[in-house]
Amino acid sequence: MLSINPHDLSSAQLQAYLQSAVAPRPIAFASTMNAKGQPNLSPFSFFNVFSSNPPILIFSPARRVRDNSIKHTLSNVQEWQEVVINVVDFAMVQQMSLSSTDYAEGVNEFVKAGFTALPSMLVKPYRVKEAPVQFECKVNQVIALGNQGGAGNLVICEVLKIHIHEAVLDEKGAIIQEKLDLVARLGGNWYSRANAGLFEVPKPLSTLGIGVDAIPEFIKKSGLFSGNDLGLLGNVDALPSPEEVAIFVKQNFELKAVLSADEPAKKLKLALTYLHKNDVQAAWKVLLA
Repeated sequence: MLSINPHDLSSAQLQAYLQSAVAPRPIAFASTMNAKGQPNLSPFSFFNVFSSNPPILIFSPARRVRDNSIKHTLSNVQEWQEVVINVVDFAMVQQMSLSSTDYAEGVNEFVKAGFTALPSMLVKPYRVKEAPVQFECKVNQVIALGNQGGAGNLVICEVLKIHIHEAVLDEKGAIIQEKLDLVARLGGNWYSRANAGLFEVPKPLSTLGIGVDAIPEFIKKSGLFSGNDLGLLGNVDALPSPEEVAIFVKQNFELKAVLSADEPAKKLKLALTYLHKNDVQAAWKVLLA
């Protein structure tokens, strides 16, 4: 058995061991607002429920390991002691991942990730309409656990209002776990789906996804692409060039036939075929052809 002294590891190595071994972890999809009234949306997997009376949730936006900077969420809850914690189901996992991109301050992740912002009843931050459960919270306390990269900051939240989609409730008002279909975080790119098992979602650490807002309207309004599909398309950092698209068309006989027939619906369905094979670049080349 390998025995390790944590002080002998780099912060990145230690974080990797902890995140892989202490898993799966629920995800707090935290909606906050800065002092200027600008919304922010970001997921955190250092999260759980710690009390039911009073109802207390705690999540931890850790200082970044790579440069010891802090996240906008932490700044926001320190400026404005309110947060909405939304739970994440499988139907929104790709969009949730896209929202974790390090966009500049003031960029609206609701728009970038294609989520619907709902006004809250008791707090200023918005709720995520697509989330099956939403907790409006006041922030009772923020406890810094250190001042170096990787150090957590415990955001202790008291639940003021709970919103639950009727679709995940039984006739007695209890949550049906199978219908809730939650996802949880493990190490690396790995997630766990309560209804199925493990799957991977590439994490956008070093790139800025173009965002769902940059996807042409004819794609979004087609009704063929799910939230996860749009999240995958929005997670690319750049679209294929016209030259790349032309080469792809020249080499793809199926796409040539679809374009010759001038049937837009078939082109969209062909793009979906590539997308569901996780070939996002090919899907974009079909859509842009």
